[in-house]
Amino acid sequence: MERSEILIIGGGNAGISLAARLIRDGARDVTVVAPQPVHRYKPLLNYVGAGQATMADLERPMADVVPDGCRWIRDSVEAVDPAAMTVRTRGGRTLHGATLVICPGLVEDWEATPGLQLAYADGWAASTYVPGSAPQVWPRLSSLRGGAVVFTVPPEPASCGPTALKPLLMACDHWERAGVLPNFQVRLLLPAASATGLPEADRILERTFADYGIEVLREARVESVEWDVHALTVATSTGRQVLEDVVFAHAVPHYRAPRWIADASLAVHATPGLVDIDPQTLRSRRHESIWAIGDAADVGTRPSGGALRKQVDVLAQNLIGGARGKALQRYDGYTVMPITVSRRKLMLNEVDRDGRARPSVPFLNPFTSRRWQWLFDRYGLPQVYWRRILRGRV
Repeated sequence: MERSEILIIGGGNAGISLAARLIRDGARDVTVVAPQPVHRYKPLLNYVGAGQATMADLERPMADVVPDGCRWIRDSVEAVDPAAMTVRTRGGRTLHGATLVICPGLVEDWEATPGLQLAYADGWAASTYVPGSAPQVWPRLSSLRGGAVVFTVPPEPASCGPTALKPLLMACDHWERAGVLPNFQVRLLLPAASATGLPEADRILERTFADYGIEVLREARVESVEWDVHALTVATSTGRQVLEDVVFAHAVPHYRAPRWIADASLAVHATPGLVDIDPQTLRSRRHESIWAIGDAADVGTRPSGGALRKQVDVLAQNLIGGARGKALQRYDGYTVMPITVSRRKLMLNEVDRDGRARPSVPFLNPFTSRRWQWLFDRYGLPQVYWRRILRGRV
């Protein structure tokens, strides 16, 4: 059995930035379990889908981002035994952690939408949420000159679901500038009655949808896909309808937590299987040495990179300070949902758990779209991510 003081499951933003922060704060025995050879800065995937970035802009070898002083086990988790504080990997290893942090992210739930994966394989459906298909989005969108197109916002849980509006609104801006937008029938499927649930942001977005002539289907989800005839069966609060002759669908799959979380009785509910934690301290409600952050944790707010920065800060203090008898810090639910309303303007939508504005820059309205915010989101924040966040300096 291989032992560590702090065992972190997941090598995304959450796992790597937490490991780096803990090592900077003096932790000496930190292990990260993650199978992927490549680390991705996922927010840039939306810009890949708008022709404003490439996959090379957002990918680095995992070996280059694992912090010095941290042991990386390149393997995937098969099971967790919370009572024994052990993890079994697909490769047959048994790992023990005195403290266990769960942050594996979410996985696609293709079974929730029959036929969708076949539509991806056929090439007429894709999304920026699925890294392997993201490079296909912009060539398809930019080559179209008309027809029926569909965009979806994924239901919760999802990684910052409202940002799925970025490819839609940047594509509409492109088509408008090219003079072909009137040739399109653009439909947007929202899982709720509004895009974000934030009244001020939704007022702006509703005007934007109207300006682009987007037909919005509310409380809607794709039930199934007839991949061979390019049709989607959509369920809404008012009934079902079939969207036919779709030339392209930016259809985001549903997501869930890895099944081993629910199998270990760590989840709130078996579906979607998020880790049951105190959303303020980030500690498991059932095991005091188990903690969770990120997309697979039930933190009571929408996941985002900005939310993770706050969660990492709180958790690092709780793991180091708590061991020294200090009072636990609390996460206030801060999150950010950056949405481009055109190809060069972006609104931040920074809020706390209760939906109250929480601007990073004092007195700045986080619901106003600005060009400099787009510039920072596209060019500035990725540099902050690689140079500071993943090195535990933010």
